[in-house]
Order: sequence, then C-alpha cells, then structure tokens
Amino acid sequence: MRMYVCGITPYDATHLGHAATYLTFDLINRYQRASGVDMKFVENITDIDDPLFERAKRDNLDWANLGASQIELFKNDMSALRILPPDDYVAVTDAMELIVEAVERLAEMGFTYELNGDTYFKIWDFLSDLPFDLEEATSIFADRGGDPSTLGKENALDPILWVSNKPDQPGWVSKLGFGRPGWHVECSVIALRYLVGTEYLSSEREVVAEIDLQGGGSDLIFPHHFMTAAIGKALTSNNFAAAYLHSGMVGLGGEKMSKSKGNLVLVSTLLNSGFDPMEIRHALLSQHYAEDRMWFESTLLTSRVRVAAIRSALSRIQVAPTDLVLHEILKALANDLDTPGALETIDNWVSATENGAVGGSVGEISRFIDSFLGLAL
Repeated sequence: MRMYVCGITPYDATHLGHAATYLTFDLINRYQRASGVDMKFVENITDIDDPLFERAKRDNLDWANLGASQIELFKNDMSALRILPPDDYVAVTDAMELIVEAVERLAEMGFTYELNGDTYFKIWDFLSDLPFDLEEATSIFADRGGDPSTLGKENALDPILWVSNKPDQPGWVSKLGFGRPGWHVECSVIALRYLVGTEYLSSEREVVAEIDLQGGGSDLIFPHHFMTAAIGKALTSNNFAAAYLHSGMVGLGGEKMSKSKGNLVLVSTLLNSGFDPMEIRHALLSQHYAEDRMWFESTLLTSRVRVAAIRSALSRIQVAPTDLVLHEILKALANDLDTPGALETIDNWVSATENGAVGGSVGEISRFIDSFLGLAL
C-alpha cells in the first residue's frame, strides 16, 4: 500500500489540528502493518512557501533556520504522541531537482502558460472532476491561497506552477526562469517519485492509479488535493490516487484552529503544562477522525481519568477476559477507524476487571492497544 500524506509548512509549532490529522494516518499505518500489508508511507515538508517567508521576514530570521527549527519541534511532538514516522520525510528543498524536471516536462507537454513572469498550469481539461460548482470553487480557491482574480489568466482556477523569483526569497534555475515551485506540484512530484519511482514517466505502463491513498486535513480537499491530482494526471495520464481520506478540522471557541485566528492549542504547550502524551492521544482518539470538532479542556481531563483507569487495570495480576476485547477493538477500527467505539470497548473491559472478572492476559491487551491504537500504557 502506497500512502502519501501532506505534511507541515514549518513556520510555527504543531497544534492539535495537525496532531489529529497525523494521528489519523498513523492509525492506518499501524493497522496495515499489523495486518501484514507491505506499507510505503511518504510525507512531505513544505519548507518553501509564503507563510514561512512572511514569518521569517517579520521576525528578522533566516527562513531556512526557522524552517529547520520548526521541523525539529514537529518531529519531537509527533514522537511524544507516538505517531510513527513515515518511511520518507521529504522536504521540498531536497526534492527540487525532481520538481524542476517535472515542471519543465509539463511545459513541454503544453500544460502551462506564462503570465507576468510566472508559469500557470492549465486546469481546463480536468474540471470535469471539480467537486463544486465553478462559483463556489473560485471562492474557495481565493480563500486558500489561489489567485482567481489575476488579470490575464486563461481560467480563474489555473494554479501557479512556477513562481518568478522575489527579493529576499530563494530561487532555483529552470527553463521556466529563476524561481521556485508552486505548492501543488510539489506534492504531485514527491508522491510520484518516492512512492512510484521513475517508472511513472513511462508511457507503456497501464495502471488505474499511481498511488493508493492520498491524505490530509479536510481543508486540503480543494484546491490542494484537486490540483495535485490534476498535475499528477497530466504527468502520467493515470489517476493520481485510488482513494482519498481527510480528517476533520479541530476548532476552539467555535472557529477552526489556525495561526491567523490566534486560537491555537499547541501540543508542546500541553506537554509543558504536565499533560501526559498518552492523555492527549487518547483525547484525540475519543472523537471520530472525520468529524469537525471543537476542542475543550474537559475532553482532555476526561481522557486523563480514563487513561488512569486503564493503567490501573493493566497493573493487576488478574484481569477480565481479553480475547473478545481484542476482536471488538479490531472490528471498530476496521469500521472506518471507529476509535470512540474502540475506546469504549476498553472502558468496558476496565469495568469488568474492576468488578472482579478474570481470565485475561495483561500482556496481550497491553501490547495490542499499543500496536493498533498507539497507546503505550
């Protein structure tokens, strides 16, 4: 199974929205590997993007040093939450030669045009897959980094493929001019090269889709994953991904959690406040991955109590039977990652243990919930 997950833009610390997304795909990674599936999991790092440059300029920091520091913080947070690392973390800067090669290829194939020094991708041939009507898509495109109002574009939804160099920003040499790639093509190329290999360039292959699963937060459905898929299809003539999965948004105070709104709950802040990483992980698991949700401290405090009860049960010599419990946890996870159901099953086992039931194996259930749920208790 070839899984690609869109990674962070490293200009700020990891918040709970990030954690919820990467926890979702950690569950898939764990389930597939435990089931004997040969997993290939790649995650990018968007270390070339406007938010990074803007913060570096605002704080008078070197953009590369800022990015490196935030990447390290992100990896530490993921490690604390026991989110298994991908087979490959690929920074855009490390894949630049591959990306340049791809954008030049797209230009040669007639999928691009130049406007005001920038190069745009022609989206027209791919609009039959548009998940919204054109007016709504244009509005979302504008809200999420697109430039539909730029005069001279062939189509308002055409995404920028190659950005001409700007003062105080890095640039690379290409046949399209000195500059840097746009956001969407970065993911198309990294996924194809690291999950498929150079054979994606062959015209003799007959496949339905290049990769098996493309994932990220639901805010990436459009335009990012739509554009990534279109660019991937232009490069290969095949569908980019066989399936897509998106985690819901995490909000605070009735709004999506984001840097611009100033309503972030940072993983590092919670850890420094004394919360156990497993309490945080449990709290995120207590709600279904696909649902938009609001974060409340009461959710975390409830998980603190539930985690303590599980640990207490696991400390006993005699525990309630575990065979059926393991089966029910697996059944819940197989049902679209029903983690609330899985945790409820564990709570019921804890109650049975507290009421004196015996016949189970502490080691068996402990190793099982660690392997499948990532809860090391």
